[in-house]
Amino acid sequence: MEAAMGLMRRIPPKHTETALSALLTLLPHHSSDLLSQVDQPLQVLCDMDSGKEFILCEYNRDADSYRSPWSNKYHPPLEDAPQPSPELRKLEVEANEVFAIYCDQYYEGGISSVYMWEDESEGFVACFLIKKDGSKTGHGRRGYLQEGAWDAIHVIEVGPEEEEIVHYCLTSTVMLTLTTDNESSGSFNLSGSIRRQMSMKLSVSDGHLCNMGKMIEEMEGKLRNSLDQVYFGKTNEMVCTLRPPAELVQMKLPDS
Repeated sequence: MEAAMGLMRRIPPKHTETALSALLTLLPHHSSDLLSQVDQPLQVLCDMDSGKEFILCEYNRDADSYRSPWSNKYHPPLEDAPQPSPELRKLEVEANEVFAIYCDQYYEGGISSVYMWEDESEGFVACFLIKKDGSKTGHGRRGYLQEGAWDAIHVIEVGPEEEEIVHYCLTSTVMLTLTTDNESSGSFNLSGSIRRQMSMKLSVSDGHLCNMGKMIEEMEGKLRNSLDQVYFGKTNEMVCTLRPPAELVQMKLPDS
């Protein structure tokens, strides 16, 4: 299992589904662990009742059905499927409305979904998902990429309230894939994923949604900076070393 997880961490996101399928065939006795621990590129389904798209993941799945955060119904329909409590469902609805605005402001479009459920520690867990298709044929507004996807998964464990203080534990994963194919940049393919975790103790005076939003905003900023330094920075350094820009080639070295 340890070797399988090590392999999946090194697989490009665009090949995750194929690699996971192969591992499930080789290790059927570890299927539940693999499905719960391996983050896959997010898929999307349309909720016919609300007319809105929602994101599919392990956190809104029961059997082969997925719960929509907009209508709170499973697609395809499923009897006796788990549902959040009325109080938690109210918070989930509000979170989806706010997070849709966040997604539009920060990502210039895209699809977002928020799911919440109770846990065993008298608290609850919230999952915030964003899928941004930046390709020319997707919902990217700039259309520079032949193919491009940003999948963000934020899972927050919210502990029970103690003297108006709550412990929040955030685990975030971002999967990035991009491909260009044009005359100016040529053919270029880059993909990878990154995962980070942070914990905070915050007052509930501002509400859970405000606290979780601040943590996600801060974490996404750190993840974007890390991706920029690790992937784009290193790639740019290697390309400039192997193929220096024309203006540097024309420069003469000073006499020794």
